Amino acid sequence: MRILPPNAYLGLMSDAALASHVTPQNLRDLVGRFYGRAREDELLGPVFGAAIEDWDHHLDHIAAFWSSSLLGVGRFAGRPMGAHMRHPITPPMFDRWLALWAQATSEVYEPDIAQALQARAARIAESFKLGLFYRPADHAPVP
Repeated sequence: MRILPPNAYLGLMSDAALASHVTPQNLRDLVGRFYGRAREDELLGPVFGAAIEDWDHHLDHIAAFWSSSLLGVGRFAGRPMGAHMRHPITPPMFDRWLALWAQATSEVYEPDIAQALQARAARIAESFKLGLFYRPADHAPVP
């Protein structure tokens, strides 16, 4: 598992600059575009297909997450880590998720905004990988 150094995201646009170009409406478009691809993806599609019954609700929920995270719009209520722990997620899925996210963000936003959203997603992915897969005992020195 690769952990990025704290300065890996320096130089990205500020939250205020990001919020001036990102809206709840274009975030919803982004989320719909991303999940359209994820649902068709050979690796991710089966997990999403088994986990989500009401796609309209899920897309609105995830758009609310991103709106809260990026814009401070306090509409999101949920426990993302707990929700993901119930599913058969594997570490390679994160690389695919990030690749599809990069593709979608690059289609919806200008390069500097897309890069900032990709960096946020990378931080979220690292956090999820730590929460889902890191076990301190696996990294303890052998006596």
